Amino acid sequence: MYDPADHSKVLKRFAFPRQQTEPYLCLADFLKSTDSGVMDYVGFLVVTAGQGIRELSSEWKDKGEYLRSHALQAVALEVAEGLAERVHHMMRDVWGFPDPPDMTMKQRFGARYQGIRVSFGYPACPNLEDQALLFDLMKPEDIGVRLTDGFMMEPEASVSAMVFAHPEAQYFNVEKV
Repeated sequence: MYDPADHSKVLKRFAFPRQQTEPYLCLADFLKSTDSGVMDYVGFLVVTAGQGIRELSSEWKDKGEYLRSHALQAVALEVAEGLAERVHHMMRDVWGFPDPPDMTMKQRFGARYQGIRVSFGYPACPNLEDQALLFDLMKPEDIGVRLTDGFMMEPEASVSAMVFAHPEAQYFNVEKV
């Protein structure tokens, strides 16, 4: 990642793993190489719907309201995922390749749009420790999101991601056998 004010200055360097079997995909494949001389872009996002959720959920659990406690946590997680998807949707609009007007929610949930949104700890970038690099860039502590010693997000109902706009970007598993 380069400094937007000085493209010669490297802010952070991500090292993405490559599949060891065909088609040998790597997230870096969805960005222009530095040799191309063209600056490419990747988006980052951190969203949360978790402020106070753990405390309220624990309070309800302590009172024996288990279903209510569980439902609150589940809704918070879904709201965070929905917010991340909406931010990704807005990014596609701003980048100039909006979803087709006739796109259904089923197609949207099936990621039938251009680009991908990936998170650390998932199949394309399984190294959860790299989450620290994203946090160094984004500073999501400003919105109340922090990393635990195990590189998990607190509050739990939070989502961080990198967004790749490449038209051929696709989801994949680096540990594909």
